Amino acid sequence: MEEREEDMQPYLSVVIPAYTEETRIGATLDAIYAYLTAQPYTWEILIVLDGPDDNTPTVVETFAQDKNGVRWIDRKENRGKGYTVRQGMLAARGKIRLFTDADNSTDISHFEQMKPLFDQGANVVIASRDDKDVPTARQAIPQPFHKRLLGNMGNLFIQIMVVPGIWDTRCGFKAFSAGAAQKVFSVARMDGWSFDDECLALARREGYDIQVVGADWNDAEGTHVTKLDYFKNIFEAVRIRWYLMTGVYKHKPAEKIDLSTVQVHHNT
Repeated sequence: MEEREEDMQPYLSVVIPAYTEETRIGATLDAIYAYLTAQPYTWEILIVLDGPDDNTPTVVETFAQDKNGVRWIDRKENRGKGYTVRQGMLAARGKIRLFTDADNSTDISHFEQMKPLFDQGANVVIASRDDKDVPTARQAIPQPFHKRLLGNMGNLFIQIMVVPGIWDTRCGFKAFSAGAAQKVFSVARMDGWSFDDECLALARREGYDIQVVGADWNDAEGTHVTKLDYFKNIFEAVRIRWYLMTGVYKHKPAEKIDLSTVQVHHNT
């Protein structure tokens, strides 16, 4: 019996969380699709809609028409970026699962730096915008001063509490092997922006070596992060630390993502 294309495991899954992204996601999807169709390996694009109240679902559906390898989850309830990435990483089918932002701040071509590391056996590879992590890291269009200041102060605290040794835990371009993604995201709990710190802490807890590549990063307008979120992340770092110390992550979350109830749309 011949295996159907939609049942085959692709080499790479690109997971894109999207909230109110009607003005930005179209160009991002076009760029990612153009890049992937030129690659020799198999792939899929999985867009996870986080209950948007704008025209994002229509933009995604229009983009997906007549394109193979594109799937999307049209969740009507807004749950936060952490929940959305978690859902996507668990629903993805790729041997390697990469999540990236809908604003294309980190271009998909950065995966070219990651692929050799996965080919050599890596399980977790992330991009960093901080040259203290990787000398080649660069912010082509840097964030405003207040964001950089708050981010640096918060990161020092996050390193102490959660992920020592990584200066940029929040770059939205991270890739996991299928096995690592399952172990990390099946027990993760953070629904908000601190999910980045949590997934790296959980990867370390599982004994994975986190490898880092430099990002050539462009700050895009229209971010959903507020100043209040920076301070909220401090409290969530304490919460993650407490969960690590008390063994909470040894158990599945009370509200786990049941993928049997997730309706994934795709073209036939």
